[in-house]
Amino acid sequence: MFYSLGRNVLYPLSHALYRPTIEGKENMPRTGGVVVASNHVSFIDSFAIPLASPRQVRFLAKEEYWTGPGVGGALRKGFFTAVGMIPVNRHSTSAAQESLDKALEVLRAGDAFGIYPEGTRSRDGRLYRGRTGVAWLALTADVPVVPVGLIGTEEIQPVGARFPKLAKVTVRFGEPIGVERYRGMPAGRARRELTDEVMAAIAALSGQQMADTYNDVPGSAA
Repeated sequence: MFYSLGRNVLYPLSHALYRPTIEGKENMPRTGGVVVASNHVSFIDSFAIPLASPRQVRFLAKEEYWTGPGVGGALRKGFFTAVGMIPVNRHSTSAAQESLDKALEVLRAGDAFGIYPEGTRSRDGRLYRGRTGVAWLALTADVPVVPVGLIGTEEIQPVGARFPKLAKVTVRFGEPIGVERYRGMPAGRARRELTDEVMAAIAALSGQQMADTYNDVPGSAA
């Protein structure tokens, strides 16, 4: 109910304001579990994809968005619930596994789950090496991966900006990548090769230069 209400309000509003270019919507399976894997250049990405997709795509979000006090907290909670976000405790010692478990629940329920294989936003515009959680999910749930290329969302809310602004945005959904040919491979090799295939597809859709390194979480570098 919250999702339908939120989409009925946000979809026409966002399309009227931004007039996004959406390509390849026919590539999104209309039913069944699917991993939606995208590049990540802006906080707004987790809203751009669900609003462009022909079906609901669920993302994880920090649980603090659901626990704020007062009217502002209630509005924030309602908004994140309306767009289908899933709260997760990022400070738990088992946060990574809990996140994967929640993602599997979504996929096994026959729904679409969104993930950023780079792990965090790109600060320099390059597409970083994918972490293999995306492949682990697809292989474990036995579902395809739909690669997505986002262009221009970093201009809506650049890193450090408090408020969004108008910008030209393109959302490209690529052809689904099946997991069938990876069955029978050693698990580690299958995860790595599938992840690399997904990242190459994302690069082709987004036009980004690929970096041969992982994207460090801000503050993690020495």
